[in-house]
Amino acid sequence: MAKITKEAALLYHSMGKPGKIEVVPTKPYSTQTDLSLAYSPGVAEPCLEIEKNPIDAYKYTAKGNLVAVISNGTAVLGLGDIGALSGKPVMEGKGLLFKIYAGIDVFDIEVNEKDPDKFVEAVKAIAPTFGGINLEDIKAPECFEIERRLKEELDIPVMHDDQHGTAIISSAGLLNALEVAGKRIEDVKIVVNGAGASAVSCTKLYISLGARLENIVMLDSKGVIRKDREGLNEQKRFFATDRDIHTLAEAIEGADVFLGLSKGNVLTQDMVRSMAPNPIVFALANPTPEISYEDAMAARPDVLMSTGRSDYPNQINNVIGFPYIFRGALDTHAKAINEEMKIAAVRAIAGLAKQPVPDVVNNAYHVNDLTFGRDYFIPKPVDPRLITEVSSAVARAAIESGVARTPITDWDAYKQHLLELMGYESQFTAQLYELARQNPQRVVFAEGTHPKMLKAAVEAKAEGICHPILLGNDELIAKMAKKLNLSLEGIEVVNLRHPNEQERRERYARILSEKRAREGATYEEANDKMFERNYFGMMMVETGEADAFITGLYTKYSNTIKVAKEVIGIQPGYSTFATMHILNSKKGIMFLADTLINRHPDAETMIDIAKLTAHTVRFFNQTPVIAMLSYSNFGADTVGSPVNVHKAVEYMQANYPDLAIDGEMQVNFALNRELRDQKYPFTRLLGKDVNTLIFPTLSSANAGYQLLQGMHTDGELIGPIQMGLNKPIHFTDFESSVRDIVNITAVAAIDAIVAKKKAEQ
Repeated sequence: MAKITKEAALLYHSMGKPGKIEVVPTKPYSTQTDLSLAYSPGVAEPCLEIEKNPIDAYKYTAKGNLVAVISNGTAVLGLGDIGALSGKPVMEGKGLLFKIYAGIDVFDIEVNEKDPDKFVEAVKAIAPTFGGINLEDIKAPECFEIERRLKEELDIPVMHDDQHGTAIISSAGLLNALEVAGKRIEDVKIVVNGAGASAVSCTKLYISLGARLENIVMLDSKGVIRKDREGLNEQKRFFATDRDIHTLAEAIEGADVFLGLSKGNVLTQDMVRSMAPNPIVFALANPTPEISYEDAMAARPDVLMSTGRSDYPNQINNVIGFPYIFRGALDTHAKAINEEMKIAAVRAIAGLAKQPVPDVVNNAYHVNDLTFGRDYFIPKPVDPRLITEVSSAVARAAIESGVARTPITDWDAYKQHLLELMGYESQFTAQLYELARQNPQRVVFAEGTHPKMLKAAVEAKAEGICHPILLGNDELIAKMAKKLNLSLEGIEVVNLRHPNEQERRERYARILSEKRAREGATYEEANDKMFERNYFGMMMVETGEADAFITGLYTKYSNTIKVAKEVIGIQPGYSTFATMHILNSKKGIMFLADTLINRHPDAETMIDIAKLTAHTVRFFNQTPVIAMLSYSNFGADTVGSPVNVHKAVEYMQANYPDLAIDGEMQVNFALNRELRDQKYPFTRLLGKDVNTLIFPTLSSANAGYQLLQGMHTDGELIGPIQMGLNKPIHFTDFESSVRDIVNITAVAAIDAIVAKKKAEQ
């Protein structure tokens, strides 16, 4: 983990606009009409509707997506009672986490009041503004009474994250660690070092999940909390024991679980050695754990270890929970966050750790084999599935427990909404998947032994968009699937080099050699080629034994293109084929071509690309509005690549009079309708927004789409999508993520469906 200096932290918070959050308008405000609707007189109408029916506040205001992060600064992180104003950077940071992980807006509220009664009254007075309240950094024992009263007296969700956030995440981790250790929660002996708000909440939730109170020992700064000790508050009294033990060393002997929410370096190696077999150690003091990861592992190699730090396995991080818990509560307009919702979150988080890990998570942690076990029993904070799994579980529990005001009936649509909200998936992608699901095709994945291709095939099967066929060594694929915790059920594996495939290789060789006999091909040459995955896989599609083919993670484009032309061939009427990338952003869908195949296209090739592109845009149910790009505008330059573009435009306009296509033009005129219409009113694009860009060379097209990808725009990039081959052969590259491959698989499946329908006509 990078060392954070004082100077870097202060610069981060002060540079540009001070602080970490801002308020952004969500409605138009550029005209007088907009302002009249936003404020007077238009604003009166929703006010009157809310007066008649208060629940309409969720409909006409930001209440339903707005959480208050409220603190009095009495227990700020590890800094203690530093005051309300000093704690404001932390509350702003919490607001940032709500926004980036769950799309929830936040006002941070710092209340300069330590008296619990006055604090509660202040929060109650401002509560109508919000859909939920996140209490933060309030010291114990006052925090217990403050939360209890607010939950009783308000009709919106209230949660003290310092208590329940850690409780929920650590409970999920505990359930999974116990499973790995082969133990049952009702049987294990638990030692809790720390008796503050978080420790009390964690331990009570463990009891809700089945832990037995008589098996729990809790310690504070004075030692074991015993029944004979005087002056215990209500929370500590609940956990007091009458066992004759006084120190941590005595309490932990023979224990199965250690939960530390105290201070650093209080748990020794000898104490860990005295624990039961497969001990579970959750050392959650920050930044220094009760025992370091290295010391714990050295003391007991069989230990299952968690800390609060991101640089070690199994981090207990509240961000895994609170954004999604509030998301589910807000989306059902819940009156509270109750025990059922918290336990639902625990189960959802625990279950997620047992599922195959997305590529984005492996990449973030520079690994490719995270699987459920000792080093991974808690999901990582960057896991994009948390928002759908946890939020949905919490929302469902809110409905079933009776605290929801607004039910959710279509859970698939709700999950899709969450993915779109966070930019993980677009409606366009969802439509592709839905089309592919209607008639799943047999899709061959060339590099079956590549972890990404293997994961993509499993995910595509789970999504229901195809029947996968993996090419590769069956034993190696099985071992890899086991290592990655992937199920190969329903997935065909073809070892093209196996003796059992000899007849098929020879049959494919005869077909290919006969097809290319007048091009100098021989049977012997073709037979040798059938030991190569691209030849064999494409022949499966050529013969109808499969419907589509995905390749490219290992193979150079130039080699794959050569094989595709040789085996599959280019569609009649064209002299080339091409590829397209689709950028799907908040501004709409943009089609980009040719991004892969044709390096320096002449005019005839540009015409083919334009025809293929127009056809493919229609394939995706869009009306093409095409700008053919160059560095000059409409004949301003009469040499070089603009000439080829100019000739192609002339041909397309003459032969396709109904097609909106023009050029050559610079990209700023293509994308700015007002500028283009004002300066060049003669264009066929007059009054239209361009949705398709055709580049003059491969270098410009490739650089264009990679520039968009590298800038991390708000859009999703899908491609490359093949245009112009006789059969659905589609490409990836070594940089493609698992999700990229699944997206291309959906396109390939739809391509195969359309091809079959055409053949039937």
